[in-house]
Amino acid sequence: MAKRISKEVSLTQYQVNELDQETITLIEAAKKAALNAYSPYSNFQVGAALLLDNGETILGNNQENACYPAGLCAERVAFFSAKSRLPDAQILKVAIVAKPKGQEQFKMATPCGSCRQVMSEYENNQEQSIKVYLTATDGSILESDSIDNFLPFKFSNKDLFS
Repeated sequence: MAKRISKEVSLTQYQVNELDQETITLIEAAKKAALNAYSPYSNFQVGAALLLDNGETILGNNQENACYPAGLCAERVAFFSAKSRLPDAQILKVAIVAKPKGQEQFKMATPCGSCRQVMSEYENNQEQSIKVYLTATDGSILESDSIDNFLPFKFSNKDLFS
């Protein structure tokens, strides 16, 4: 007999003035990172900013390449940079922003599947949730209390050895 399996996913929507200063600063850092993206092919600038448990902020932006698969998304640039520089630091929050080059307004852009898997791996390994903040097209901010909300039936290292 078939059995339905489901998992609830939820995000919380805030206006910027409802967020704490630490989170606002993180989102602003992601916006500055996006402006430095190397995106000559898509003209879509993405920035990511991580807040670590030691108070440090790590930035990333998308880095494109004429050989398209050789580029790297902002989220992975930031996550890989954080762990290569500070392998013992815990990632507390990530802010992700995106906008078309030449436009002022940031738009909603959720992480791609590869980024979701990478971020999930780091969250799983540190055994502590990572909060995710996305800018919505209307200027509001969406908050997730875990990367699990973006990849609810994820594959992890626990699946390799069970």
